[in-house]
Amino acid sequence: MFPIRDTVPRREFPFVTWAIILVNGTVFLFELSLPKDLLDRLIYLFGVVPARYSHPEWAVLFGLPLDDYWPFITNIFLHGGWVHFVGNMWMLYLFGDNVEDRMGHGRFFVFYMLSGLAASITHFVFNMHSTVPAIGASGAIAGVMGAYFVMFPTARVITLIPILFLPYFIEIPAFVYLGIWFATQIFSGAFSLLTPGAGGGIAWWAHIGGFVAGIVLLPIFRKKGSYRRYFPDEAYYNVYR
Repeated sequence: MFPIRDTVPRREFPFVTWAIILVNGTVFLFELSLPKDLLDRLIYLFGVVPARYSHPEWAVLFGLPLDDYWPFITNIFLHGGWVHFVGNMWMLYLFGDNVEDRMGHGRFFVFYMLSGLAASITHFVFNMHSTVPAIGASGAIAGVMGAYFVMFPTARVITLIPILFLPYFIEIPAFVYLGIWFATQIFSGAFSLLTPGAGGGIAWWAHIGGFVAGIVLLPIFRKKGSYRRYFPDEAYYNVYR
């Protein structure tokens, strides 16, 4: 299932969402300009390598500073290829504008960064002995998706589903689409723990941690005050009003 768009119009231009996309794009173009050896070094220095912190002797052997914790943040601005980059930025574009609307620009930025940090920490906790760098904005974007899941459960996500090589477009309730997505992460994350090395190069637990963080942080970062629905697809649980 590939999401094309949602049915909740935005009220304000999502400056922060587009700024994050621009920064990620700039960093990705910089990555493409590097020769492979320098790119590998960049990813190991600024990506989250769990063994760097759980096995300091290994980190010293490979020349990785032990007292540098910035990778828990900087990794969310690095990507491993065009599919990785475009896929993440599309999901941010799709769900970020409405969440930014409800939080405000400044609060959304802090929310995004904290979701990314939570995703990085969760990945570290569940992969403490891994020497593979984890990079990508998907953990932070999962936080945005978690907030969207709570705020707009009745919104519709226009989704492309190819059947026998023919494209079909259907509307799926946001809580169903995002619920299926999250269930997939849980299943895959559990399978990766039971079968080490079978994760397919995807940081499942970063996605899980980011999504949960987005739900937990939402009451703190939403705009305070009264809430009025302008559009039919804007649904908000009473507990957050």
